[in-house]
Amino acid sequence: MTDVRIITEPLGGSPLSRLLQSGRAPSQWTAAAPGSASGWKDRALEIRASRDWGVCWNTLSSAIAATGAAAERLDRVRREGGVVVTTGQQPGLFGGPIYTWSKAMGALAFADALERSTGIATAVIYWAATDDADFAEAAYTVLAVPGGAEKVRSANAPEAGTPMSLAPLGDMSAQLERLRSSAGSAADASALRAVERAYGNAKSTVGTAYVQLMRELLEPLGIPVLDASHAAVRSASDDTLRAALRASADVETALKTRAREIREAYLDPQVVDVDGLSLVFAREGSIKRRITGAEAEQFANDAKAWLTPNVLLRPIVEQAILPTVAYLGGPGELAYFAQSSAVAEALGVPRPLGLPRWSCTMVEPHVEKLLCAFDVTPDALSRPHELEGDVARSAMSEGTAATIARLRSAIAEVPGALAPEADALGLGAAVQGAMQSLQHRLDRLERRVTAGIKRRETALLNDVGTLRGALYPFGIRQERALNIIPMLSRNGGVLLREMCTAAGAHADQLIDGSSSS
Repeated sequence: MTDVRIITEPLGGSPLSRLLQSGRAPSQWTAAAPGSASGWKDRALEIRASRDWGVCWNTLSSAIAATGAAAERLDRVRREGGVVVTTGQQPGLFGGPIYTWSKAMGALAFADALERSTGIATAVIYWAATDDADFAEAAYTVLAVPGGAEKVRSANAPEAGTPMSLAPLGDMSAQLERLRSSAGSAADASALRAVERAYGNAKSTVGTAYVQLMRELLEPLGIPVLDASHAAVRSASDDTLRAALRASADVETALKTRAREIREAYLDPQVVDVDGLSLVFAREGSIKRRITGAEAEQFANDAKAWLTPNVLLRPIVEQAILPTVAYLGGPGELAYFAQSSAVAEALGVPRPLGLPRWSCTMVEPHVEKLLCAFDVTPDALSRPHELEGDVARSAMSEGTAATIARLRSAIAEVPGALAPEADALGLGAAVQGAMQSLQHRLDRLERRVTAGIKRRETALLNDVGTLRGALYPFGIRQERALNIIPMLSRNGGVLLREMCTAAGAHADQLIDGSSSS
């Protein structure tokens, strides 16, 4: 048991994403989520009976390579003809932001709730998107440090278009040292050691290191991790990808129609149309590129082509190769589903179901003490510079504060006091302008006094910086930026289990259909 306070947060997102989360989007934009345990059972039974999943499991076994508790749970699903909940993320340095883990813990809570309510064996498959080629996203992480936050980056950029499974990791010793330093006094160094094992081999790849870390921390909780770049995934998804190539013209038409529908609803599609491109990538050597519509038939008939899906096609691939009841995604991912559903219709397959993942903020004991000292809640840090200004003003001497207040009051009385004579002389506008000028000068004076107090009150403002670094680093919500490894080191790996417990209420709401944005 830790002393970390875990706060469930609204997921947020674009207007399109929030509409989909609310369940009020047009029915053709997304698959309908069941609203009861019996509805989920019917969906699970339908998916279980839709094909011989044993063949898929056999094909994918080497890409999942589960061990321990993850293998045991997955084996039970295979034996009993169960289903899976999927979620996932592209690689991030040292595991990436907290939402990498809150996704996994929320999916585990949902799988547990689904199994309890339906009696059907259910597991989570964490889809490690190592086929992604966005090195800029994979190359950095954010660490909370005394007085603020810092970004730690890898400068070992590969050639553009290189999947992270092929991107050389390089020497991470300096970045690992910054991670260890940010953890401070580690009560449980197991998470740090896991990172060091995964990222300590300079000859590894970005994707391989990510998968290794995810497996070491998630498998003991019963979550297997699928490496999306594995040849077994290519084999299992090949038919779906070639079908998408052959139907590329129909898919393009369907996406244009859906984009028009979304814009007519005064919303913006998550993915912008690109004329003439299919939804399939081809890997050529160590580089992947989008296949054009003109090339689609050629690649569809090339048995040697190594094909991978883009973000709109990936949910359809997942449900084709796994008995997936739902994908738990973030706000951007959910917005994809409004367009993925159009792709599914063009391919003549069921629309994939996306559900809002669990979202959280975690407050460690040292952060809690600072919140209490400043008498603020975590959301106070969401407003840039506001707390710093409050702290500086509270540190202002009573005499200075009273003088500024008297000056403001006196300036506010000027128009009323001068109005009778000023109006008679036609000088009302001049008086009003003078008052505004005085207010502006007083505002400037107060800002300069406040800035001087900020310089003087360095210890207090350092504490404010520590709060920002822990809760809103670089103005971004903790979950979307901060690395969790130092937090696990200070509080123990049990924190992940506590996150799963905290996600339970959200999971129950998804089962009974009461979750909304």
